[in-house]
Amino acid sequence: MKFTNGYWMLRDEMTPVYAVEYAGKRVHGKELVIYAPGKHIHDRGDALNIGMLTIRLTSPQKDVIKVSVNHFEAANYNGPFAQIVDTDSDVTITETDESLIYQTGDLKAVIKKEPNAWEIVFYDGDRRLTDTGFRNMAHMNNKNTGKNYMLEQLAIDVDEYIYGLGERFTPFVKNGQIVEMWNEDGGTASEIAYKNIPFYITNKGYGVLVDHEGDVAYEIGSEKVERLQFSVEGERLDYYVINGKTPKGAVQKYTELTGKPALPPEWSFGLWLTTSFTTNYDEATTSSFIDGMAERDIPLHVFHFDCYWMEAYEWCNFEWDPAVFPDPAGMLKRYHDKGLHICVWINPYIGQKSPLFDEGRKNGYLLKKTDGSVFQTDLWQPGMGLVDFTNPDAVSWYQSKLKTLLDMGVDCFKTDFGERIPVKDIAYFDHSNPVKMHNYYTFLYNRTVFELLEQERGAHEACLFARSATIGGQQFPAHWGGDCSATYTSMAETIRGGLSLACAGFGFWSHDISGFELTAPADIYKRWCAFGLLSSHSRLHGSGSYRVPWLFDEESCDVLRKFVKLKCALMPYLYRMAVESHEEGTPMLRPMILEFPGERACDTLDKQYMLGDALLTAPVFKESGEVDYYLPKGEWVNLLTREVITGGEWKKEKHDYFSLPLLVRPDTILPIGKNHEKPDYDYTDGVTFALSQITDGATVVTELVDASGCIIAKAEAKRDGNTIIIKVNGCKDWSCCMINGDGIVEMEDNQAVITLK
Repeated sequence: MKFTNGYWMLRDEMTPVYAVEYAGKRVHGKELVIYAPGKHIHDRGDALNIGMLTIRLTSPQKDVIKVSVNHFEAANYNGPFAQIVDTDSDVTITETDESLIYQTGDLKAVIKKEPNAWEIVFYDGDRRLTDTGFRNMAHMNNKNTGKNYMLEQLAIDVDEYIYGLGERFTPFVKNGQIVEMWNEDGGTASEIAYKNIPFYITNKGYGVLVDHEGDVAYEIGSEKVERLQFSVEGERLDYYVINGKTPKGAVQKYTELTGKPALPPEWSFGLWLTTSFTTNYDEATTSSFIDGMAERDIPLHVFHFDCYWMEAYEWCNFEWDPAVFPDPAGMLKRYHDKGLHICVWINPYIGQKSPLFDEGRKNGYLLKKTDGSVFQTDLWQPGMGLVDFTNPDAVSWYQSKLKTLLDMGVDCFKTDFGERIPVKDIAYFDHSNPVKMHNYYTFLYNRTVFELLEQERGAHEACLFARSATIGGQQFPAHWGGDCSATYTSMAETIRGGLSLACAGFGFWSHDISGFELTAPADIYKRWCAFGLLSSHSRLHGSGSYRVPWLFDEESCDVLRKFVKLKCALMPYLYRMAVESHEEGTPMLRPMILEFPGERACDTLDKQYMLGDALLTAPVFKESGEVDYYLPKGEWVNLLTREVITGGEWKKEKHDYFSLPLLVRPDTILPIGKNHEKPDYDYTDGVTFALSQITDGATVVTELVDASGCIIAKAEAKRDGNTIIIKVNGCKDWSCCMINGDGIVEMEDNQAVITLK
């Protein structure tokens, strides 16, 4: 929200307390406390009848500084709070006549001590990152409403771009935007978002996390064009400055602070097919889809039952509608026998008609109002209540209902909704702040389901398909983009949402192939299939029509088949990238800025991405097949056409439905599996190590992992002139080749020699 009218004037209703100058310090171990009065102190009389801000600097981890700004310290400051991993970093606090320096690792905050010259500057070594200064850090009182706010304004440098803040479908570069952290069910066509994460990164290689679960308001060069402002209601503001040195490093440090993504099971990377939402379906219908895919030689790996697996008006009762599915356990066994995994739709709401409503009400498992009655609404389900996940007994109760489904044969859950959470006259079991719980509710909801899956299925078998998220939600993969439409415009906004979410370390992300709303023409369906299968997770889903390819045209079957089989073959590479996401917090779908921070042309790209560290993907958004994309410097090879393309400039190409720009990065060994039918197989058996353009003198390494993420094989290639020597350890059977076909291969034991033509 805005507090000023232009640069000089405050809004009439606002009364500020700005940090104006340094007025002393206290040191408590590794905590530095600074006092900043709201006016310049000329003499002793000036110290009376004024406000003052108290600023605390602490460090939970190396290269991370937490800044806590208080006006009235005794004011209520209730949770929930984000779960922060504290590793007790080393801190040095030094003082000169001019400044105080608080340092952890290479990150330091320099506080100016000169009178009437307030400033804190954050540095990476000697490189200036950002700062807060005169008329930036403040407390504001709205005289008309009586509400109080805390705000900070950090500097935006020349040529500095801001990214992230959750899954946002607006332009990828956030400069000039107004962003509100408030989870809502708004589709993909507005500034409203399902996944609001108050964390941003910049192309200068640092990030800022606002540690507040409520409605943080951002003005990103939109109130003061040289400042990024964030504000919260209340008397305290906490934020972390995170020094990653590069944008990718900032994302990795953020996940060290808030949690790494779990490693999803291999099978989850295959093709998911759903019943769709409002369509009619029973076992005969769903079997016709499953059998139809098999008849057309289109590999299918997960089948999902959407809302109407349960009886209408009773969402959720967690029981199969007996009129439609008289033998659910038998049906699930029949589908398992076909090699499928099963997902079912759930949400955290209990309709009044559900038998579970009275059970939850009587036992205190449903969210209550301040008068002690159960909160109810007719929005979504008639008279529905919400499970209060701050009540441990309610968590166990909810999990017990899901466990019955797991015992029956369900493998995973689509955790839909979690955004429509009330705040007025609400009383949580643990007395949490209802405004902060609005966003944080989804963390508790998804954690409840994910932890059950870990307990019942094992650590590397747990997988969700979640829509809403907040800080730390990346720990419970995977997530999908929500309700997009069947248009190229919506496909483009979907990519922007995925790229923005990736900046918060969400390693595994998907979307509804061909759009959820409306029904796409065959053209869009086929283009979206390529994009969908070149995402970490891939799902065919819609609202009012089925998404099986033969309902679009026969060529759609051919296109879908090609890209499903391609993804299965790429699993030795993709699953290694999944392990990297799990271990390092680097997302699988990566904005170009994460991999190429030195190429300024990559700073603003939002219609292409890196799938892992080695594959550049540029989906096609035109019926003509024309596509424009930027190719970074070096000699790249299109994996589909085998063409060598020189980078460092924009490219314009035309592709049919069976192709798109899918470029292999220079100096890459791309492991390609021999299994084109499923994603979960022995990646060391029959793998082909396909080499891109290897630079003379370079040494390139790739690794293969098993289902638990352990490294089980390794290939190393060295080029000397026109000869490349490849050494392989840990593979049962393997071969190698140049992707562009340029090379004669001679193999002996665990070594091969490629002589370039």
